[in-house]
Amino acid sequence: MRNGLKVGRVFGIEIDIDWSWLFIFFLITWDLGTSLTQFHPEWSGSLAWVTAIAAALLYFGSLLLHELAHSVVAISQGIPVRNITLFMFGGVSNIQREPTSPRSEFLIAIAGPLMSLFLGIVMTLLAGVSASPMDTMTGAAGIIASLNPLSLMLLWLGASNILLALFNVIPGFPLDGGRVLRSILWGITGSLRKATRWASGVGQVIAWLFIAAGIMMAFGTYIPFFGTGLINGLWLAFIGWFLNSAAQQSYQQVVVQDLLHGVTVSRLMRANPPTVPSTMPVSVLVRDYVMQSDDYAFPVVDDGRLRGIVTLADLRSVPRLFWDRKTVGDIMTPAEKLVVAMPEDNADEAWNRLMNRDVQQLPVVRGGQFAGLFRRRDITKWLHLQSDMHSTAA
Repeated sequence: MRNGLKVGRVFGIEIDIDWSWLFIFFLITWDLGTSLTQFHPEWSGSLAWVTAIAAALLYFGSLLLHELAHSVVAISQGIPVRNITLFMFGGVSNIQREPTSPRSEFLIAIAGPLMSLFLGIVMTLLAGVSASPMDTMTGAAGIIASLNPLSLMLLWLGASNILLALFNVIPGFPLDGGRVLRSILWGITGSLRKATRWASGVGQVIAWLFIAAGIMMAFGTYIPFFGTGLINGLWLAFIGWFLNSAAQQSYQQVVVQDLLHGVTVSRLMRANPPTVPSTMPVSVLVRDYVMQSDDYAFPVVDDGRLRGIVTLADLRSVPRLFWDRKTVGDIMTPAEKLVVAMPEDNADEAWNRLMNRDVQQLPVVRGGQFAGLFRRRDITKWLHLQSDMHSTAA
């Protein structure tokens, strides 16, 4: 489940805002507002802060366009995109599966930085057009002090988007530059898994460099491009930690996809899990099923057809007082709200559905009839076994 706010859809892609976005939005607005009041003491307080808020909102609008560029290209390559989420580190496109070729990977990865670079150049040019004639000999501080609110906002947005483009082409997987690197390595080696391992290794090295540079900045060392200071240093170190974790997770995901590729759901599903009828009282479900097994979810099946699924979370939503009065059908998640798999589906695609929905199991159906459960813990056990076998063979 995602934690955040759904704000709408663009090109059929759901746009979400994670709550951590509010934190970084506040920091950007505060930094801009205090800087504007310093460079423009003649401005009213409300003008400075309104300009800061507008600039912060437009900056996140630019991030959204950056992610939309990734997503639109992914869709054009036949890869579905579930949603885009803006959060404290920027934005992320939830692309449902890995690209099918190095070319697709390259096009999807480079689209975001190119969009940011385009926006940066356009906004910088617009800032120059909207500015009044000025004395170029006054220096940077004098130029900034002479700009009107619109020109200053556009100049800041232009510089921010150009910096965003440059930062994203750093070859630190899973940054865009790291994905470009992976596409090149993939084209050379012909192996997505090997390319991901190498790109992840480069990404982790860069992440640790960020962490080391951030610590040095926190203790007063000036790092070109990043500056110095405790707050800047801690922020850079935090970004490095995030990149290191993301690089490791990205490689693990590709390994999982590789191990599951070519395996059908029918091979890995639990074929005969305990099922319950929709008319069963909740008290009987608890007594005869929940307390007698280690299962967390029970398919609800009537006459062989899947009606829904009931989980421990569903049980917790019902006060104990009503267990004798409520039936399983009253509290279950109905079948039409479930994501299901079919026995002949590829296990890697079913795994993607399971992970994207953040659930523990997928019901498996065949011709409308319930066939089994594709469970996360069964797949995890199988993956551990396969990994051990691969390690032994190596």
